[in-house]
Amino acid sequence: MPTDDAPPVTADGAPAGPPAAAPYRFAEQHTPPSPVRVSEVAQTTFEHVYEVDPRLMERHVLQQVFPNWDTLRIMRSRHDHLHWMHQHFASRVVTGSELLAEVEAETASSGEGSA
Repeated sequence: MPTDDAPPVTADGAPAGPPAAAPYRFAEQHTPPSPVRVSEVAQTTFEHVYEVDPRLMERHVLQQVFPNWDTLRIMRSRHDHLHWMHQHFASRVVTGSELLAEVEAETASSGEGSA
């Protein structure tokens, strides 16, 4: 006799409820689109997803296979993660453009003095 907290089942013993939206196919879920090389060390698979060429890391970092949806989930949440880290650990947030301007200013000032 089923308990009150047991999930409902159909006459054939299968769980009641809507069927899965789509069947799970390992190859579809774990095979990203073909990579496109964007530099000597970087590639992109999904739009706006840049990564270090995995061949450059194989010797030092174990490469893991994980589903495409998880890659996209991580990429979509990266700004939330950075915001949280900044709120909890940064006393000041420095933008990339600020760093580049500082480097260019140092380069310009050292170039003028050496001429």
